Amino acid sequence: MDIEQKLQQAVADIIEKLYASKVDAKTIQVNVTRKDQNGDYTVVVFPLLKISKKAPDVTGKEIGEALVDTVDEVSSFEVIKGFLNITLAKAYWANILNEAAANQDYGFKKADEKSPLVMIEYSSPNTNKPLHLGHIRNNLLGYSLSRLISVNGNRVVKTNIVNDRGIHICKSMLAWLKWGEGCTPKSLNQKGDHLVGDYYVKFDKEYKAELKRLQEQGLSEEEAEEKSILMQEARQMLVKWEAGDPQVRNLWEKMNSWVYAGFDETYKLLGVDFDKIYYESNTYKEGKELVLKGLEEGKFYREDDGSVWADLTNEGLDKKILLRKDGTSVYMTQDIGTAKLRFRDYPIDKMIYVVGNEQNYHFQVLSILLDRIGFKWGKELVHYSYGMVELPEGKMKSREGTVVDADDLVQDMIDTAREMSKEQGKLEGYTIAEAENVFRILALGALKYFILKVDPKKTMTFNPKESIDFNGNTGPFVQYAYARIQSVLRKAKDAGFEIPTTANAGALDAKEIQILRHIEQFPIVVEEAGSVYSPALIANFAYDLAKEFNQFYHDFSILKEEDAQKRGNRLLICQTVAQVIKNALWVLGIEVPERM
Repeated sequence: MDIEQKLQQAVADIIEKLYASKVDAKTIQVNVTRKDQNGDYTVVVFPLLKISKKAPDVTGKEIGEALVDTVDEVSSFEVIKGFLNITLAKAYWANILNEAAANQDYGFKKADEKSPLVMIEYSSPNTNKPLHLGHIRNNLLGYSLSRLISVNGNRVVKTNIVNDRGIHICKSMLAWLKWGEGCTPKSLNQKGDHLVGDYYVKFDKEYKAELKRLQEQGLSEEEAEEKSILMQEARQMLVKWEAGDPQVRNLWEKMNSWVYAGFDETYKLLGVDFDKIYYESNTYKEGKELVLKGLEEGKFYREDDGSVWADLTNEGLDKKILLRKDGTSVYMTQDIGTAKLRFRDYPIDKMIYVVGNEQNYHFQVLSILLDRIGFKWGKELVHYSYGMVELPEGKMKSREGTVVDADDLVQDMIDTAREMSKEQGKLEGYTIAEAENVFRILALGALKYFILKVDPKKTMTFNPKESIDFNGNTGPFVQYAYARIQSVLRKAKDAGFEIPTTANAGALDAKEIQILRHIEQFPIVVEEAGSVYSPALIANFAYDLAKEFNQFYHDFSILKEEDAQKRGNRLLICQTVAQVIKNALWVLGIEVPERM
């Protein structure tokens, strides 16, 4: 039972004793006291007046006095206009510090073999283009979410579904055949995913030029699209691929291998990974089998042209195609097949799909179809829908080649970190290798923090320069607070000061308790963030704690404090704040530098 629950129960017991009326403890409103008032927790008295039948200040005073008498943790109180502000004893805060200091995993719950198994799908790239800024938000959200779910006491499986087949893949393949002249990543000294992406853009450029020529000959836009030789060839290639044509399959395998090597480099750079990778080329057949079985069972229906559909009008939606008239699959078919394989591979209790909000309708439909087919978690699947990420100059478009490449962006971030660190003279005395590692940690910390601190549902604008600022709500600001503490602890060790294992309650002062209020809230924030799937709550907690510590560091002496008990408390607080910051940033997938 945490202190809020204990106070709720204590107030409920006091009401029964003072006013002979039973109250459900959960209905007692207990909140963290506002910063502009004295106290640690506030009991809202107004709802209790109908029971006490007394004025707010009288009711608050009576309950406050009883709390001081009966609850060891309560040292004093103050009543302000119907709000009972409770101050907790220093011993309570010393215990909070001791608990956090003794547990490197403070704030985290551990899973065991009986814990729920949560599968999280993220990344989901297409093999016709390299990862870009939009993929970065997806990967960072998915990876952070996997850690957030795990520290809330769940077993987690991280999965990726690679969209390695379909008309878009054939466009890249066809363009390379026509205009690639046999080039390879090695011959061009280019990452394979970049090379393939270039030919996807090339196809679109040539296709638009072809449409323009046809329209100049008097055809309408629709007629031009129907007559397009390029698009017909791409569609024929897809049919051949599904039929297992050796030449098409060999080309597909070769170009995809280039892309996978490129993806692996980018994933490593971003610091994300997966426990299991599925490929649409393996799952779409499973989906087709389930759809055809559903057709036999009357769950789906066939149109006159041979296409297979699901009628969702009874669920307030429309009709959804599952197989085209030529028998080829759509994304929905692939997702159904992937679900089958995942359920075969793992005893999933919950499935979370990290996919942008432009696919909201897709996952509404998928949930209904999976439930209709018989997957027990289908109806309860979670579409972790997030907003798009844009640049100050606007949206990005893959087929037009106007996306911000993930590799280029990370390199630009590292260059910016290097430039800003040198300007501020933060890495004097470092070897080149040490400095470069810190630049990398800062750059990725800035990128991840800037993206993850935003409510995932919101569309966001990414500003690289703003994200890497050492001031304000940024990753480097929080990382610097951690590094500053490590510097203090190293100097303490050099001075021969030992960090106590437990706090001296009597030597705690108000500012130190203010920091401990933040530390006390960390397990609560972790639990809340896990319940609403929001890494942003963790990010902003870390910033608030770093900001509170920096103010403390500015206002109070630590190493020069002559009172040994006060100095010991402050060093223990420093050590604990650093660990809590490290834990919070770990959830976000962010490293911390030991020196800056």
